[in-house]
Amino acid sequence: MYDTLVVGAGPAGNHAARRLAGQNYKVAVLEEHEGVGKSTCCTGIVGTECFARFELSRGAILGEARSAKFISPSGKIVELRRKAVQAYIVDRDIFDSDLARRAKEAGAEYFLGTKVERIEVSGSRVSIETTTCGHRKTFEGRTAVIATGFGCRLPETLGMGKVGDYIAGAQAEVDSPGLEETELYFGQSVAPGFFAWLVPTTPGKALAGLFSRKNPGAHLGTLLQRLYQAGKIRSVDVEFSYGAIPLKPLPRSYCERVLVVGDAAGQVKPTSGGGVYYGLIGADLAAQVLGKALSNGDMSAGMLSQYEQAWAKVMLHELHVGYFARMLYGRLSDGQIDKVFDIVQSNGLHELLLREESSDFDWHSGLVLKGLAHGAVKGTLRAFRNSLPFFGASRG
Repeated sequence: MYDTLVVGAGPAGNHAARRLAGQNYKVAVLEEHEGVGKSTCCTGIVGTECFARFELSRGAILGEARSAKFISPSGKIVELRRKAVQAYIVDRDIFDSDLARRAKEAGAEYFLGTKVERIEVSGSRVSIETTTCGHRKTFEGRTAVIATGFGCRLPETLGMGKVGDYIAGAQAEVDSPGLEETELYFGQSVAPGFFAWLVPTTPGKALAGLFSRKNPGAHLGTLLQRLYQAGKIRSVDVEFSYGAIPLKPLPRSYCERVLVVGDAAGQVKPTSGGGVYYGLIGADLAAQVLGKALSNGDMSAGMLSQYEQAWAKVMLHELHVGYFARMLYGRLSDGQIDKVFDIVQSNGLHELLLREESSDFDWHSGLVLKGLAHGAVKGTLRAFRNSLPFFGASRG
């Protein structure tokens, strides 16, 4: 009998395990894959604030990010640059493995290659049925944390609903000699509803990828052809990896004896698709609430609802504003996106926003709201209104 069973050994699951084991609770981490971090489809860009807050190891850092080029459908370029480092590009295998190592040092037990088939809450325990190399095994605990990443149905089977909107992605490692800064490509013809990226990692290597509302693999193939023709990458003969992220939070992230954290709970920035920082925050808060619940012997849904109240206070406003911005962008045509780039360039809006305290790598609501409140942007959106069904008459 464990105090807590953690399902998933991604950043959120590892951190929750470490925090709970550090409180002298007996913790087991159940991971489907044979290694930690092996299933990741992620660009691995983590903000400096996240590194500082959680005292993360620098051993996973591949490079630093101070600037990025934003490229419109027609090729217009807006460059954002700061003197200070804004984020680190990390090796996710090393990053996740280090978090797991710290959890093990705190006392957490890891069971790799262990696929969770079923979870059930009954009486005084949580029972989790698993399969390992064809053999079935049941783990039992007083509580559980679901940290599987997006796409797992376990929360739904426990009555917590399912994420209402998501987007799919594809990514590949490419040879890209000479690439020095991240490039972001916008346009519905490039990545419908989202954007594409080319991110330098190690010398001569980069990650090219995108999220889109449909056919991410096909769109990535087209993007790679475009990058190859422009001389930015050496070959299009690369292996794709696929994934998906939630754009909205789970309807409920708690029930009796069980909490949901990270991507599985929808704790992901809808603007950029980044989920590491928000997932670690969610895991931190989950460990606090579970620690108190285990100590008091009260693992009821009412007690564990404090977790949702806590994470909502920290990030729900960000998620709502980010989702609004994502939906608005998804309704712009390529011509309208180019027009927005023109406005940003002609008004120096990017420089203005960079000087604002609200312009932050991990917290985007201030940046979004400042941008939308700018006179030139408001006027342009008003001109677009008839072609944007997102704005009904009642929205003004």
